[in-house]
Amino acid sequence: MNAFDVLGDPVRRRILELLADGESTAGRLTDVVRAEFGITQPAVSRHLRVLRESGFADVRSEGRRRLYAVNAEPLQEVDMWLQRYRRFWEGRLDALETEIRRARRQDRVARTPPHPPPPSPESAITRAASPETHDTARLSRL
Repeated sequence: MNAFDVLGDPVRRRILELLADGESTAGRLTDVVRAEFGITQPAVSRHLRVLRESGFADVRSEGRRRLYAVNAEPLQEVDMWLQRYRRFWEGRLDALETEIRRARRQDRVARTPPHPPPPSPESAITRAASPETHDTARLSRL
């Protein structure tokens, strides 16, 4: 079975997504897949067997548990096939990244509080001449 046949099934893709997060027990994988797809435990076991036999998943025993892990090597076939199509989206992704950075920068600028203008010489003179300033000065001498 080639990589596209394996990945063509949504249940197997979901199992690989779960395994991409790290090693998982057969029981946990079965519980998640049964809940999401409504299939039986034997059906999940068959999907796990397909992933093992096609090389997409590795399994090891730990006591009575079977721990599954993704094996990315078969995904290289998919990666090689996609290589010729990347040019269709890479430029757009680069442009999207530029727009996201621009929006974040504008957001930071908008959230930065404006600096108050430095006091003008006239305002310093006005403060010095105000009656409140003289009252404060007289109170501090008492």
